[in-house]
Amino acid sequence: MMKHKYLFLFFIVNNAFFAQKILENDSLKKYSFLDLKVKFDEYYHRDKTRESKLIAKYFLQKAKTERNQSQIAEGYMLMQFDAGFTDALKYIDSVGIYSKSLDKKIYPAKIYLLRGNLYFKFDYLKQALDSYILALKYAKENKNERQIAFTELNIAFLQNYIGKYKEAAKTFRHYLYNGKSLYSIERSQIQQNLVDAYIVLNELDSAKALIQEGIQFSLKSKDKYNYYKYLSQQGYYNVKTKNYTKAVSDLQLCKKYFSTDSSDLNTNYTLFVLGKAYVGLHEKDKAVQNFIKIDSNIQKSNNTFPELREVYTYLIDYYKEKNDKEKQLYYIDRFLKVDKKLDEQFQYLSTELPKKYDTPTLLQEKEDIINDLKNRKTILYASIGILLLILFLILYLYYKAKKTAKEQRKIAQELIHSIEKRNSESTTDIKKEIPELSQTPEHAETENIITKTVPEEVTLFILNELETFENKQLFLKNGITLASLAKNIKTNTSYLSETINNHKGKNFTSYLNDLRIDYVLERLVTDKKFRSYKLPAIAEEIGYNNVQAFAAAFKKKTGTTPSIYIKEIETQQ
Repeated sequence: MMKHKYLFLFFIVNNAFFAQKILENDSLKKYSFLDLKVKFDEYYHRDKTRESKLIAKYFLQKAKTERNQSQIAEGYMLMQFDAGFTDALKYIDSVGIYSKSLDKKIYPAKIYLLRGNLYFKFDYLKQALDSYILALKYAKENKNERQIAFTELNIAFLQNYIGKYKEAAKTFRHYLYNGKSLYSIERSQIQQNLVDAYIVLNELDSAKALIQEGIQFSLKSKDKYNYYKYLSQQGYYNVKTKNYTKAVSDLQLCKKYFSTDSSDLNTNYTLFVLGKAYVGLHEKDKAVQNFIKIDSNIQKSNNTFPELREVYTYLIDYYKEKNDKEKQLYYIDRFLKVDKKLDEQFQYLSTELPKKYDTPTLLQEKEDIINDLKNRKTILYASIGILLLILFLILYLYYKAKKTAKEQRKIAQELIHSIEKRNSESTTDIKKEIPELSQTPEHAETENIITKTVPEEVTLFILNELETFENKQLFLKNGITLASLAKNIKTNTSYLSETINNHKGKNFTSYLNDLRIDYVLERLVTDKKFRSYKLPAIAEEIGYNNVQAFAAAFKKKTGTTPSIYIKEIETQQ
């Protein structure tokens, strides 16, 4: 596949806007370094050489005036893009000098990438590959995703050169759809190179879809340059599908647009495809005109590509038919020179690409796969271990819950049996028949030292009132407090609290809860209708504000829950 306009090292931070055209009297003083970079990038990638050279020269001058080391390095980088090979190489060396104290995550990979692009541009493909391999090494060491992407993309162009179109297409496709660090202008160039790869591989439907997408986007964004690049690729697509007339129509427009710069690779691309279209139409003279123009451009730029063999063999055969010995001999000589260069490059790339890039990449992929499988196994084993722990925990909690439930059922059964026994003996004192319910360690909340500060006659009075409080079941009223009860029996809270502690063996809260729970224990056994109530209704019936307080008091006194207690009653009756 012919070398298209290849990727360089892009440097803009945000390409969401495009620079305005620089007029002859336009002052650059008002622009920042970033603005100048954006303007340069726009002009350079639109082949506006005069404007891009002007910006690069001013950028370097501004950086030197301000003694800005990092921007001086950037300035030399801009200068090398439009320079001849020798000067460009010197500019890149200057970038290296000024970048020694700069960000090591960017350098020296950037220097090698610049060198590789320069060698690529001037058709020194051996040196380009060696530079790219070093750039890739440093980019990977510094984990610089953009530099890795640019290097691998340029290596993909070299893979195209030796016919590894599938491998190249794989790289282009990966970065087109997964290159998160790339900007839209960069994706557009990747897309164009992927189109070329698809055409060569005869994946024409995929090529057509990308071409149409590119044309529509270019028209929408008024991007004239990229519109004609996609239009030239549409011409190539039409040649492959033998729609030669349509191809000629598109390519003539592209030829007119690109012909202003004979060094532009798009010019030779268009001339080559247009020549093939005329071959398809059997218009040999017109095909030859385009192929001759390619030869003329090649002699100026010395930039070769594998399809030149097809160009020169066609010219040789054409002049052989015309019996023009001189031109036939001339193009044989041109063919031999170009073919020798192509062979040397092909032989080197065919040997070194697999050794320096393909094999290490495959080994790295193999290592990544092995590590991935190991990680998956580790994650799998860890997941299984966690699941087993969770399972054991669930089983333990289940076993514990079953054991607790069994114990609580036993307690409930004993309580029910005690109440039924008491009822059968017609006893009125529930506390005598339910051993230790009122005197369990849980209720041992009284003060260790029993004080006697309440007068004896007051104590007797309070005890008498408490008996009435219990017999009339006044404890079932909601909102009873120590203060409210003291007020009702006409005493103070201190006397009441001390009397309950000394004579009931518990504090007021436990005293009130025990009365209510003793009451509910018996009533649940004897009153089927009451037993059918929901727990919130039962709680409210015996003076609790909510079911949670009721359940907590019930569990604290009995050691079981209201639900289990009710269920056991239903089971036994």
